[in-house]
Amino acid sequence: MSGLIRNFLTVVLALYAYCVIRKHVTTGDRVPSHFWITPWDTGIRTLKSDKYFQLAESAQLDFVIKTGMLRPMLGSGTAFVNVSQLVSFMKPVHMFQRVRVDTLILYANDKCAYFSHGIYARDALHAEVLVKMKFKRGRLTVDPFELLNLRFEEQASHLRAWDESLQAMASARQTKQ
Repeated sequence: MSGLIRNFLTVVLALYAYCVIRKHVTTGDRVPSHFWITPWDTGIRTLKSDKYFQLAESAQLDFVIKTGMLRPMLGSGTAFVNVSQLVSFMKPVHMFQRVRVDTLILYANDKCAYFSHGIYARDALHAEVLVKMKFKRGRLTVDPFELLNLRFEEQASHLRAWDESLQAMASARQTKQ
């Protein structure tokens, strides 16, 4: 339930920033979002591991709205679907801490876009969530360039290694069947 409430508040605040304050950013910018860690997000004292993914999801919604991608997405019936997520934990995040999630597109090709969500508390990096996602219009995969208007030269080596690992896992599943 806390994820649904956080997403609702994120949408309202991002629409306010975009429509009323006119705070516009481009898809190539690093887009910060701010969240409070509540008791519903934690175990005894620290942020539960699944909640890092919820923070990344809320930050993605914030990114889509603040960059002006929401209107074209809604108009064309396009949605984003997460293909894979990877989290790296550096330091624990505690209850009642205010965190900043910096969202940045690291790379995009003709099928997927790779988002980085750096989770900071007191300006120190506590975790990073990488999200490989697709834009979908029904069953059709949409070229990310249609919405992002960004071209990337070369995929970073850590993203390439992640893709290779995902391919190896898929091959292993097929071999077992």
